Amino acid sequence: MRPTLSWTPTEGLPPATTDPEPVVEALGAGGVLVLSGAGISTESGIPDYRGEGGSLSRHTPMTYQDFTSGARARRRYWARSHLGWKTFRRALPNAGHRAVAAFGRSGALSGVITQNVDGLHQAAGSEGVVELHGGLDRVVCLTCGTFVARREVARRLEEANPGFQPVAAGVNPDGDADLTDEQVGDFRVVPCEVCGGVLKPDVVFFGETVPPARVEHCREMVRAANTLLVLGSSLTVMSGLRFVRQAAGAGKPVLIVNREPTRGDSQAVTRIGLPLGATLAAVAERLGVDIEDGLDAPGA
Repeated sequence: MRPTLSWTPTEGLPPATTDPEPVVEALGAGGVLVLSGAGISTESGIPDYRGEGGSLSRHTPMTYQDFTSGARARRRYWARSHLGWKTFRRALPNAGHRAVAAFGRSGALSGVITQNVDGLHQAAGSEGVVELHGGLDRVVCLTCGTFVARREVARRLEEANPGFQPVAAGVNPDGDADLTDEQVGDFRVVPCEVCGGVLKPDVVFFGETVPPARVEHCREMVRAANTLLVLGSSLTVMSGLRFVRQAAGAGKPVLIVNREPTRGDSQAVTRIGLPLGATLAAVAERLGVDIEDGLDAPGA
């Protein structure tokens, strides 16, 4: 069974506004829980899945079932992911990430949940970020459970594949670069150094479930929050939408900043259809919150 990759907006959704005042008021009152998606990272050079020019128009993400099906699929994935990681590790936080970090420092936020695997919230200075779908900066062995830094695996892959420098047609939000089978060639995948098992980035693939303990932790964060602020997510997949439904069901205001309609619009107080970076920077200015420069690239 293939995972849900798309969502078609229905008629009757409330129209978007261009007034960020509800966000200003919510942050001013405090207790705001941020739920971010791929749209917050587009200004850092990482494309989203479903926005204009999104990667799903040309690319079907690797599923967990595909990855575990055999060595050929893993060779294709690791060749593409190895190339994509070079782009991810150079990416820097943008104004949206820096604004979220600044709101956290000011005491306006109760927490941050991100659907992204790029580490840019943490690089901007946000603390205690819950990575709903994991992070590309870590690798786990599916056999023995050993974790290792991605930079170490990248070093081993470089040594195993000298001269591997194909030009990708694009890089996707999951770090998977677009390469042909000819470009992948006979790319060599490295095994776990502890047990020789299969290595996989510590991310939740499409078709894989988010660990239940992580989901419950996020539900607790929703229960503790006053407002849920969704930033740059279409909410197409249930992993994020469930928290919107939980908040709305509990009578907590849901605010969405996303240029395109989302699957959660019908349960939101408002959707602000403006670019994230400029909007959040303007909100910070109105609140008198200073936005500092990003700290580091996530793979540094």
